[in-house]
Amino acid sequence: MAFGLARRLVASGDEVDVLTMGSTGLPREQEIEGISVFRVGTDRADQSVCSLGEAANYLTRGLWDIRALARQRRYQLVHSHFIFPDGVLAMYVAGGTGLPYVITAHGTDVPGHNPHRLRALHTLLRPLWARVTTRAAAIVCPSVVLAEKVRAANDRANVVVIANAFNADRFRPDQMRRPRVLSVSRMVKLKGLQYLLAAMAEVEQETEVVLVGDGPFAPDLRRLSKALQLDVRFTGWIDNDSARLKELYETAGIFVFPSEAENCPISLLEAMAAGLPIVTTDDLGCKGVVGDTAVLVPPRDSSAIAGAIDRLGRSEKLRRQLGAAARRRVVEHFGWDAHIGRYRTLYAKHV
Repeated sequence: MAFGLARRLVASGDEVDVLTMGSTGLPREQEIEGISVFRVGTDRADQSVCSLGEAANYLTRGLWDIRALARQRRYQLVHSHFIFPDGVLAMYVAGGTGLPYVITAHGTDVPGHNPHRLRALHTLLRPLWARVTTRAAAIVCPSVVLAEKVRAANDRANVVVIANAFNADRFRPDQMRRPRVLSVSRMVKLKGLQYLLAAMAEVEQETEVVLVGDGPFAPDLRRLSKALQLDVRFTGWIDNDSARLKELYETAGIFVFPSEAENCPISLLEAMAAGLPIVTTDDLGCKGVVGDTAVLVPPRDSSAIAGAIDRLGRSEKLRRQLGAAARRRVVEHFGWDAHIGRYRTLYAKHV
């Protein structure tokens, strides 16, 4: 999302620098489609997950890098993605330069959004979190659900809702489909992939299962798949813009995203753009993205997931109807033109 926004700002004549976390094998400085990218030397090992140590290292080294950049360049505004750790960097450089800063929150950086993860850290850092969010010109939330959680944690924050944008033209919805259940997700417990695997043990039709992604829960999922005697293909992490991921979306038969708590998940937008019939939870974050274009099931309910997959598997007509409706919704509600306009309006208020 950050890259898409930066790319379109550059295309319309703005100058954009991006400071981000370095990773093994990537250059420290690089220009990508007119965007100047500066990577903080953290040597992050795994692109699917960031450890607390790596985040702390990024923050410590990033303070020096962002200060040097602010001295060399003439910025008008700082836009941070994630309240922690990047919002701390934004607040720091704003304090030294007087620049306004806005932050786009993504979920794990908001207390209570993921109740099973980072709870102790959010408690420990609550005073700093409050300071970062209070001083920001705006906290952008991609969903009403997340906006309410930010306001609950800090009623002094200026919260604005701007949905994630997506370029639906990345995917073709008219490709030949296979009897395949696809899920694309970071592999942590909250994403609910364990319930998808349990559901597949109940599904009546023979269906290939492909899980794309990686994370700390991946070994548990592999063990569960083996215990249930399922034929599941674990692809590991795949680059978001790769032809391989595109092919998986365009040729799958059903997309399942069983997450317990979400903000505005990109993988749902990708599946919608590919014209896939979708099974997802009635969590407000997921429901807010798909609207009435998917089969909704309760979180942590493997039998409901199995029933939804069987229902879709038996009806080609229903699969086509839901896939076409999902594609229309992502084009109409999540297009980049409106998205850029909303951000430009926000920037103009504070520059």
